[in-house]
Amino acid sequence: MPGNSSRRGAVRKGNSRKGPLVGSGGQRRRGLEGKGPTPKASDRPNHKAYKAARKAEAGKRSAPARSGGKSAKQSGEVIAGRNSVVEALRVGVPATALYVAGRIDSDDRVKESLKIAADQTIPIMEAQRTELDRMTDGATHQGLALQVPAYEYAHPDDLINPEAPGVPLVVALDGITDPRNLGAIVRSVAAFGGHGVIVPERRSAGMTASAWKTSAGAAARIPVALAGNLTRTLNDFKKAGFFVIGLDMDGDVELPALDLAGEPLVIVVGSEGKGLSRLVSETCDQIVSVPMSSTIESLNAGIAASVTLYEVARQRAEKS
Repeated sequence: MPGNSSRRGAVRKGNSRKGPLVGSGGQRRRGLEGKGPTPKASDRPNHKAYKAARKAEAGKRSAPARSGGKSAKQSGEVIAGRNSVVEALRVGVPATALYVAGRIDSDDRVKESLKIAADQTIPIMEAQRTELDRMTDGATHQGLALQVPAYEYAHPDDLINPEAPGVPLVVALDGITDPRNLGAIVRSVAAFGGHGVIVPERRSAGMTASAWKTSAGAAARIPVALAGNLTRTLNDFKKAGFFVIGLDMDGDVELPALDLAGEPLVIVVGSEGKGLSRLVSETCDQIVSVPMSSTIESLNAGIAASVTLYEVARQRAEKS
């Protein structure tokens, strides 16, 4: 007889009124024992919660890594569009990959981007346009995208270096939120012999690709440090022998009369709208204003920093 008929006890005895019948082999009893607790929805492969969890996990793995401070808040970014990509490559914005759409209509910008990427040994990856749409969050990429890693910030203590050439000169930003202003200030610091820039961790522009491009490559030479608390950081610099001056249109001292130019110096630049914050202003040794025509209310933060850095460099050159 088929099935379990040859196993003892699996078949009714022949004198049974109901006749021989194949038994369950214990399956019914085991079925009553249960299978343990019901798995969570996110652990069941056929459940939508499981698929959503796997998708979120994959997104985390593909997201650029972040590292401490503002770099923990600011991830790597993707530059999209032919003009933006080629300009970033021209000024040496650090990149980890150049993505090019398959069967792209090549023009001079695409050819130059490919050449610069090859010269700088930046990996060139072919990607589907749907993948580029996802990477650039739907931006107009024109078949070209550049992956830029997160900026690695220095620590403010790194700028307190008695062995640095020349008299120490640092610029700190208080409430500057435009990355182009940050880039312009980094460029001016490099031009006038400064040693670094400090940005607060919160409510401040970070070293994005836009800031790097505006710096015209100076960001590769001038360290940008991250301050968890700007007021505390400025006090640390004062303890290390620095003087701190803040720029404000209502300053007590006009820039040409600045008598601290020859000292280790931190120049604090406030935002165009609100100026210096109260605590930062109270921390400064002097509040300095840039003299200008009465027809102009204030200068752009980047320009004000540049003018001040030039005057400090000029006075130092005269005294040397």
